[in-house]
Amino acid sequence: MGELLASLMRGLGTGGVYAMLGVSFVIIYRATGVVNFATPALMILGAFFTGYFGVSIGLPFIVSVILAMIVLAAIGLASERIALRPMVGRPAFSAATVTVGLFIVFLVLAGRLLGSELLVVNDPFGLNTLDVLGARIFTVDIARLIVGLVAIGLVGLFLTRSRTGLAMRATAFDQETSLAQGINVGRMFGLSWGIAAAMAALAGAMLVAGSSGVETTFALVALKALPVIILGGLDSIKGSVVAGIIIGIAESLTRTYQPQFAPWLGANFDVIVPYLIMIIVLMVRPYGLYGTKEVVRV
Repeated sequence: MGELLASLMRGLGTGGVYAMLGVSFVIIYRATGVVNFATPALMILGAFFTGYFGVSIGLPFIVSVILAMIVLAAIGLASERIALRPMVGRPAFSAATVTVGLFIVFLVLAGRLLGSELLVVNDPFGLNTLDVLGARIFTVDIARLIVGLVAIGLVGLFLTRSRTGLAMRATAFDQETSLAQGINVGRMFGLSWGIAAAMAALAGAMLVAGSSGVETTFALVALKALPVIILGGLDSIKGSVVAGIIIGIAESLTRTYQPQFAPWLGANFDVIVPYLIMIIVLMVRPYGLYGTKEVVRV
């Protein structure tokens, strides 16, 4: 029972990070129709700046995370204005290709910034644990889940209750009508990139918290957000939350029990579980659990 509870909690914590990354993808896709493949590199930069502000400058962890989110929001705004704005009116595939280029640029930049020395973040969690029903629960997993749900909830409130959020939703629904109503569509595009980059930075900070340090290889973790948005739906924030938790738990349970009950599957089988789920979902429900179905007349 203790092992199961500990595994579930690890999955929920990881799922909270996946959900934040999934929402980062969804925000930009809903506003622009483009899948932002630069998200993993933005996540690493967010983790770097969290460590920089916390360790090099000596600021508290919460302040470091907030400042890192602000820096990444500025990077997101600049990226949209410089690299993506000229792609308006072009096919979505072309714009997505540009985000791949941004991913490479940002990842190289992160590698240069990190250098050869290991950078840690000054998180207060470390390896601290709680004993719950005989299970050893890491406090960082609890923090990841809570922070993820709170951050996504605040984004949801912003999009549904504020005038700017409603303008962003209107832009995502119909750009031409939004322009006719006086909404600055370009500004909404930039804002979506800023919010998405800040969310990626928060995910990066929480991913690195409790670990040995920031590494560029953590960008591979962010790629697991792709199965999350496929399972939840490319345009659904709610779907990202549900799918993130499902993927996180599936991965954690596989890591815990697969070596005991199915060792013939080989080591590190948990790494491919999210992608297996993605393939199955694509075959059975291409639009995901909460994605909007599109009807095309032929």
